[in-house]
Amino acid sequence: MADSFDIIYEEGVEEISDSASVQDYTINLPDPIIIRGAGNVTIFGLSNRFDTEFPSGLAAKVAPEEYKATISRLNSMLKKALPVNIKWLFCGCICCCCTLGCSMWPVVCLSKRTKHTIEKILDWENSHLYNKVLLIEFIPKVPIFRPD
Repeated sequence: MADSFDIIYEEGVEEISDSASVQDYTINLPDPIIIRGAGNVTIFGLSNRFDTEFPSGLAAKVAPEEYKATISRLNSMLKKALPVNIKWLFCGCICCCCTLGCSMWPVVCLSKRTKHTIEKILDWENSHLYNKVLLIEFIPKVPIFRPD
């Protein structure tokens, strides 16, 4: 009994295990609204425009005018970038035999840059307006190394 009398306990300090702390502090984000391309031209998974129709999943989260402004911003960026991509694609196809396929690299790089720009615009919009609700869906690459 005298041994436990000399021990000092601090009030309010508890040991928290790592698994309990992770479970207590998880943030539940809403499911993202996926926006698919609505254009008729697709170059390396990148559609030429997105539909400005307001999705019903955003009804209570954002105004239709803000959504339309976001999609218009994305469409205007695509309107500037895709004609350049198409020109480089045609030049790459014409010169493909002479350059052993290396003439297609500018199109691939331009498409990656355009996708990156779209993602940057959408990240900014998500952080300022939508609270990480919007998600652009690009057409995935088909793996050519796997057999059918």
